[in-house]
Amino acid sequence: MTQTLPNDYRPADKLLQDKVIAITGAGEGIGKVAALTFANHGATVILMGRTIAKLEAVYDEIEANGGAQPAIFPINFEGACEKDYEDMAQAIFDAFGKLDGLLHNAALLGERTPVSNYSNDTWQTVMHVNVNAPFMMTKALLPVMEKAESASIIFTGSTVGYEGRAFWGAYAASKAAQENLMQTLAQELEGVTRIRTNSINPGATRTRMRATAYPAENPVDVKAPEALMPLYLYLISSDSEGVSGQQFSYQ
Repeated sequence: MTQTLPNDYRPADKLLQDKVIAITGAGEGIGKVAALTFANHGATVILMGRTIAKLEAVYDEIEANGGAQPAIFPINFEGACEKDYEDMAQAIFDAFGKLDGLLHNAALLGERTPVSNYSNDTWQTVMHVNVNAPFMMTKALLPVMEKAESASIIFTGSTVGYEGRAFWGAYAASKAAQENLMQTLAQELEGVTRIRTNSINPGATRTRMRATAYPAENPVDVKAPEALMPLYLYLISSDSEGVSGQQFSYQ
């Protein structure tokens, strides 16, 4: 059963003061809005993605809003290998000494076509970006997250990750794998670390990926990423301590 945000939840203004939070896919969409929101609540955010110009634009907006100076960590998840993530972990430790939060937001949609027509290369790429990359990144960053008093990992779920759907191919399979990885981590980390891990299914949200998947849909009929932020704030902050291994959906 999926969970929802507590009805009476109201995030404090400086909820994330002195927290260091890494966000993948931070250059646009949900990742961008999460970065701005976390920074507005006091966090130092590490902006991760492959398009430096987009990350720099988010960086500038955070500074213009008076937020703590963010960091930029360019990375291409299609080509990144184990050493790249180990170097990332070392760089974060050297700069901040800890990592309080990790939002796995970056993803590839892949093809909308029957499995019988699905490109093998596209399948491999989608699974690598959506499953292998979060696995390698999480594995590398766990020791840095253990330095925090309380840390949170959020995976980005999808309805097609709960139950397969025709024509969603590797995306659906990758999101199902992410849910399983999240649950596996939650059980392994419980009682031996102060790290919790959960997933959020944002549902229909006004993003570029949504527009690609549903080109005939009117974007004004779809909620903006800002509507999701109370749930993201709840799970990334210490307000959700003790909550782990759960699947959350926006309502």
